[in-house]
Amino acid sequence: MIELSINGRSHRVDVEPEMPLLWVLRNELGLTGSKYGCGIGMCGACTVQVDGRAVRSCVMPVSAAQGAQVTTIEGLTENADAFNIVQQAWVEHQVPQCGYCQPGMIMAVTALLDDADTADLETVQRSLTNICRCGTYPRISRAIGDLLANSQPAQDQGETT
Repeated sequence: MIELSINGRSHRVDVEPEMPLLWVLRNELGLTGSKYGCGIGMCGACTVQVDGRAVRSCVMPVSAAQGAQVTTIEGLTENADAFNIVQQAWVEHQVPQCGYCQPGMIMAVTALLDDADTADLETVQRSLTNICRCGTYPRISRAIGDLLANSQPAQDQGETT
């Protein structure tokens, strides 16, 4: 039995430890937002966050996620009727075409934007290795650029710490 924390909820799954995390998410837990693309960790359609870091769930054994906090596209917001800021930027810039890769792309971009070392567009673009077969990269870049332009430290927004 493997114990997992997915989107803030505890789950116990009776699967082989080497089963890819993606199959546990999709087939055992019904979280189908993460997609199967290549199966070798290259395309990024299966990207989730593990302890805030973007990982390719198709090549990560479920046993490696035990004891970690896993976030899927379904867990980005507490309210299922709301979008997080990256999802909202995707809507505003009409990023998705077919949309298949977008959950993984959003998870990767969210992790990159949460990392203080990737605070400029060039660094984010260079670090983003997810593949979009529809080629919506110009829209993705505009959405990320807007997110970076609108982000400010909390103290710059009139909040006190």
